[in-house]
Amino acid sequence: MEYVVAAVILLVVLVAGGVGLMVPRMRRRELPPSQGGSQGGTGTATLERPAEEEPPSLVVPAEADEGLPPLIEEPPAAVVEEAKPQLEAPEPTAGRLVRLRARLARSQSVLGRGLLSVLSRDHLDEDAWEEIEDSLISADVGVEATQALVERLRERVRVLGTRTVAEVRAQLAEELTAALEPEMDRSLKTAPHDGRPAVLLVVGVNGAGKTTTCGKIGRVLIADGRTVLFGAADTFRAAAAEQLATWGERVGAETVRGPEGGDPASVAFDAVKRGIDTGIDTVLIDTAGRLQNKVGLMDELGKVKRVVEKHGPVDETLLILDATTGQNGLEQARVFTEVVDVTGVVLTKLDGTAKGGIVIAVQRKLGIPVKLVGLGEGPDDLAPFEPAAFVEALLGSDG
Repeated sequence: MEYVVAAVILLVVLVAGGVGLMVPRMRRRELPPSQGGSQGGTGTATLERPAEEEPPSLVVPAEADEGLPPLIEEPPAAVVEEAKPQLEAPEPTAGRLVRLRARLARSQSVLGRGLLSVLSRDHLDEDAWEEIEDSLISADVGVEATQALVERLRERVRVLGTRTVAEVRAQLAEELTAALEPEMDRSLKTAPHDGRPAVLLVVGVNGAGKTTTCGKIGRVLIADGRTVLFGAADTFRAAAAEQLATWGERVGAETVRGPEGGDPASVAFDAVKRGIDTGIDTVLIDTAGRLQNKVGLMDELGKVKRVVEKHGPVDETLLILDATTGQNGLEQARVFTEVVDVTGVVLTKLDGTAKGGIVIAVQRKLGIPVKLVGLGEGPDDLAPFEPAAFVEALLGSDG
C-alpha cells in the first residue's frame, strides 16, 4: 500500500513539473521582443504597449509621382502684370512754329492784315500813320517799340515810294523781324556739363500755365534727344506735383516729389542730386506760382535757386508769361528778373489773343529773349521761337 501511495505522489509531482515548464515557454512566445533590454543580456524584458496604427499616408513618393494626377487640384495662380503706360513720342521741334501758324489767326488780323491794308493805300497821311500806331499799341507792342517801328516804316515808304501789297508786305516783314531782335540768343542750355545735368528753373505767377508749360518744355527737350527729370518743387499745391508726374509718365521721365507743404528748396536740391546720380541730361524744376508783390514768397524763390546752386549754377531760368495779360506781364518779368535773373521767356496762350506784339515789348523793355511760345492746348503746341517764321505766320501767306 505504501508503494502505491508513493507512486501516485511521484506521478503528481512529474505532471506538475511538466506543466510548469510548458507555461513559461508559451508566455515567452506570446510576448513581443523586448526593445529595452540588451541583446543577448539577461535583463528582464519590459512589456510595452504596441503603437497605434497610423493611417495610410497620402503622400506619393517622388519617384512615383510622375503620371499621377494631383489629389487636390489647385487653380493656377493668376499672373497680374501692371499695365505700363504707352510712352508717347513728341513730334520734332524743327519747323513746329510754321506748322502752328494757323493758331496765330487772331494776332494776324491786327499785326498782319490790318497793317497791310493801311500801308497799301495810295496815300498815307497823318491819320493813316496814327491808325498804324494804334494798331501796334493795341497789339501790345508797347509805346516805345511802336514809335520806333512806325518811324522806320515811314522812312522806308518815303524813300522807296513803294505801294504794291507785295512790296509793302516785304517791308513790314523786315521791320517786324528787326523789332523782334533776331540776333538774340534763343538757344536753351540743356546739355549736361562738368559731370552734372543742365538745370532749368521754371518760374511764373499763378495762372500762367506754369506747370503745364513745364511739362511741355520737357517734351520739347525729349523731342530734341535729351533725357529729362522733373522736380516738383511746387509743394503747396498737391495737384501740381500730380500733374507734373503725369506729364513725365507720358514720355518716360522721372519726377522727384516731396511731401505736401514741404520745403521747395529741399525738393529742388534732391531733384538735381537724382539727376546727377542717374546721368540725366536736363533737370526741369517747377516752382510754386509767385505773386510778384509778395516779398516773402519771392524771397523763398530766391532760396530755391541758392540751394540748387550748391550743385552748380542754374543754367536757365525761364519765366512763363501769359500773353493775354498784356503789359502787366512786363512788370511780372521785371520783378522776377531782379530775384532770380531770368534768362528767357516762354510766352503762353498766344493763340487765344490778338496781342502777339507782347513778344516785341518783352524783349525791348527787358532785354530778355523769348525762347518758346505756346500756341494751343495740345501737348506739342509749344514751339521754339523763330522771329522770321513768327512774322510770316502773323502776316499770313496771302499777304
